[in-house]
Amino acid sequence: HIPKNTVLPKPIQIVHFSTGNEANVLLQPRNLIVVGENSYVQIIERHQSLSDNVVLTNSVTEIFANKRAIVDYYKIQNDRHSASLIDNTFIKQQQNSIVSVNTFSFGGNLTRNNLDFYQEGEHCNSNLNGITIIGEKQHVDNHTLVHHKYPNCESNELYKGIFADKSTGVFNGKVIVDKVAQKINAFQQNNNILMDDAATINSKPQLEIFADDVKCSHGCTIGQLDEESLFYMRTRGIPKKEAKGLLLYAFANEALVKIKIHELKARITKLIAKKLGVDLGFDL
Repeated sequence: HIPKNTVLPKPIQIVHFSTGNEANVLLQPRNLIVVGENSYVQIIERHQSLSDNVVLTNSVTEIFANKRAIVDYYKIQNDRHSASLIDNTFIKQQQNSIVSVNTFSFGGNLTRNNLDFYQEGEHCNSNLNGITIIGEKQHVDNHTLVHHKYPNCESNELYKGIFADKSTGVFNGKVIVDKVAQKINAFQQNNNILMDDAATINSKPQLEIFADDVKCSHGCTIGQLDEESLFYMRTRGIPKKEAKGLLLYAFANEALVKIKIHELKARITKLIAKKLGVDLGFDL
């Protein structure tokens, strides 16, 4: 619980480590976060397995943002291939609150991220950003919901995906605007790059609008790296592998810039470089 009128000077970290020697383990952690009026908090939640034993984590996080509260939440999943994660996050916002959730999925066998926002007052702002980079036979689902119940609110959603080998991704995003929720701005975008012919992505952005005075849009792109850009970089002496890595980093950077914690941004950048198998050649 964060009391009202409180600004925490440092982020809170919630770390889930699975380290035991037992096989076929089920973990069910639960987080309850209440942020008082006029308060600001940054929270980092990490999921990481340290053994090759099979483990399933089924986690639930509830966030209550009171009036004029600001919450920056970062979820990082970098499990080994023997681990699976079902992450359920539910957020309720009171008027004039701002909540941002950034989801980074890099590891694990199967990952399902369920993220639901419920705006319970006017002038709420909800931000959803995500980066998925997987390969081999990994699978990541991102299912999001933003429910606009009151007028004069906003939501922004951007998910980026890079899929290699035989990996599979799913994006299912829904925005609901109630009839009374006039003057809503809601934007949703899902962009994906397939690195191999066997990689797949299923994308389904959705809008359910019952109000008549709103600005709402959604979109989806699925493609491969631009061969002309790759050729240009190679003519400048950049090896093919590094050129691909730089182009993929540039693709993901639109979501990376949303990270407000410098040290975390540097860590995520290193994780991305490791996943891409390249040295980006620069530090933040």
